[in-house]
Amino acid sequence: MSRSDITRRGLMGAGAALGGLAPAGLPDFAAAAAPLGTTLLNVSYDPTRELYKEINAAYTTYWKGKTGQTITINQSHGGSGKQARSVIDGLQADVVTLALAADIDEIATRAKLLPVNWQTRLPNNSTPYTSTIIFLVKKGNPWKIHDWPDLIKPGVSVITSNPKTSGGARWSYLAAYAWGLKHGGDAAAQDYVRKLYKAVPVLDTGARGATTTFAQRGLGDVLLSWENEAYLTIEEFGPKFDIVYPSMSILAEPPVAVVDKNVQRHNTKSLAEGYLNFLYSPLAQDIIGKHHFRPREAKAAAKYAASFKQIPLVTIDDTFGGWKKAQATHFADGGVFDRIYKPS
Repeated sequence: MSRSDITRRGLMGAGAALGGLAPAGLPDFAAAAAPLGTTLLNVSYDPTRELYKEINAAYTTYWKGKTGQTITINQSHGGSGKQARSVIDGLQADVVTLALAADIDEIATRAKLLPVNWQTRLPNNSTPYTSTIIFLVKKGNPWKIHDWPDLIKPGVSVITSNPKTSGGARWSYLAAYAWGLKHGGDAAAQDYVRKLYKAVPVLDTGARGATTTFAQRGLGDVLLSWENEAYLTIEEFGPKFDIVYPSMSILAEPPVAVVDKNVQRHNTKSLAEGYLNFLYSPLAQDIIGKHHFRPREAKAAAKYAASFKQIPLVTIDDTFGGWKKAQATHFADGGVFDRIYKPS
């Protein structure tokens, strides 16, 4: 698929520009020997549309001030696993900003578009912010849903997306599985998630689709939601929903990476590297907190700390042995999810 094809499909471009402080550590743009490409494609996961619209505007302004060059940043959104497969199949991403490391690992190992050690190239394992999985319920919480066991009470209908295509769904599944592990080991965890997915009437392909199913179509009694997505839903629909934090969840770390072979082809290496470095700048970190993601930078984290309830969070490494093991065990064909999920 060509970049002109992508543009014709109407992917989201940068919005109105924002001012702000320039981040440190960006490439030396003046040192570029060849004319730089002026269009960047960021292939991202479902709930980042609003975040990157504002990030793109800020970075476009920064780049213009630094180089005098006017750039365009296009966006593509969908379930994280589905997006990774699109890049493997030829979608010309300059950068990927996906929901979990396993999806970028797939791009590295299967398509060889970037090195397998890609996660060492930026701070915090190339994750400029974190998030977690929480519950969104109807106003007043009529089913009295407060923790993971309440999701499998008789009659409760749960909305979530498909772990085969959605990164948020994999984080949700693993958060649920971790609760089961804590209360009885692998057998108990598998029994719990089996009961949980029996309560799911439909699996959307991505997190935003699941939010639409719950908030607009009115299906289900509880949504397993990205934290930021839950807050955005409250902002959009007001008093129709309540947010519930369970007793424990998982530390979600959505990573970012330059797609080396594509930026070489497009001559956008400096543009792409600068864009990802910009995500760690004070300006971008403040935008990240504003959009209900948990910033890494200390000042932004302190500014938005009151917005994020502190609950125990397991990690992918300490509980599941890292993404490579978790992906093979739970989400590969014939893995635990395939064995426990039987669509009705």
